[in-house]
Amino acid sequence: MKKNLETICIHGGWSPKKGEPQQLPIYQSTTFRYETSEQMARLFDLEEEGYFYTRLQNPTNDAVAAKIAALEGGVGAVLTSSGQAASFYAVFNICQAGDHFVTSNTIYGGTYNLFAVTLKKLGIDSTFVDPEWDDDRIRAAFRPNTKCMFGETISNPGGNVLDIERFARLAHEAGVPLIVDNTFATPINCRPFEWGADIVTHSTTKYMDGHATQVGGAVVDSGNFEWEAYADKFPGLTTPDESYHGLTYTKAFGKKAYVTKLVSQLMRDLGSIPAPQNSFLLNLGLETLHLRMPRHCENAQRVAEWLEQNPKVAWVNYCGLPGNKYHDLARKYLPNGSCGVIAFGLKGTREDAIRFMDRLDFVSIVTHVADARTCVLHPASHTHRQLSDEQLREAGVAPDLIRLSVGLENVEDIIADLQQAMA
Repeated sequence: MKKNLETICIHGGWSPKKGEPQQLPIYQSTTFRYETSEQMARLFDLEEEGYFYTRLQNPTNDAVAAKIAALEGGVGAVLTSSGQAASFYAVFNICQAGDHFVTSNTIYGGTYNLFAVTLKKLGIDSTFVDPEWDDDRIRAAFRPNTKCMFGETISNPGGNVLDIERFARLAHEAGVPLIVDNTFATPINCRPFEWGADIVTHSTTKYMDGHATQVGGAVVDSGNFEWEAYADKFPGLTTPDESYHGLTYTKAFGKKAYVTKLVSQLMRDLGSIPAPQNSFLLNLGLETLHLRMPRHCENAQRVAEWLEQNPKVAWVNYCGLPGNKYHDLARKYLPNGSCGVIAFGLKGTREDAIRFMDRLDFVSIVTHVADARTCVLHPASHTHRQLSDEQLREAGVAPDLIRLSVGLENVEDIIADLQQAMA
């Protein structure tokens, strides 16, 4: 039976049988017992599904991954220990030394640094493109060794909306998959697979958790990309893996080739798993995701409208505003609302922005974003401080940009706190 998103949020991934707990249990165990050596050997050879060591698979983690895959409409998902790990694994699963990928330049600062600095140390090069460039200019960024394209549904911290369908078309023209970070929109407000994306990542630390209780990430595969059609580009998936006795992922696992390789190679060798306790907490957050996202969007819309009319505010970027440059894209991809994050700048200097934040009452200055509490951050001073001024501009981060994550409090109280701090 096909279930709606609200029902999947509550029931997805875990279907208790007679006498089993209604709530997903925490399988807080490193290992799992078998009766014969042959049983375990078949698991290690990927000939059977089952559990033997939590670094590879764990029932609590897998149930939550299955719920997220169902919410996104994918064939499978893998949980990771952070959103950063998810972004790294999503790319590294199909890129190796000597490869290249194309990415939007308006992405989270940590991801920007991961792509621009850290992956280069592994021999993987990237080209940053402005999503507002015309098709030909973006096409020029692709090379014969390009293996994927990356973007964010709603950019962090700038709040720009990605034209997913266009990016998917450009990626597929080059014979590579499109990876989309859907953290801010969540599958409640956007499902990138429906617009041509092939792989979705999340920082589950954000809205999916919703209460700032755990750090985690997820990689979801649509199962739609035809790896065999571009076999020469993706030998890791389409040629025998000697570490598994010559098994070929696309032949053995079909549409689940990508996620199976991610677990059996990257998780096996690099780890980066979430603790079952963290996945349990994440699952509690997912159960109310469909209720919380509309409230975040409702509150943020009110706050954005108030900021837009405030004489002390220089500019506001929130795609829900009718005059916003991303409003039409938001109506296409995010018709039910975008998220609770607003980017804006005050009239004055960087110091004025800092003074404003220091005078807030219950609105908190934290590195985190996208949970029940309203919080604020100055990216140029905090999350993006490792970037040069030129890189900040390339990433769409102005020196005066304030990232306001509107929470679930009474919206009048949120506005009152902002107003007294501006005063």
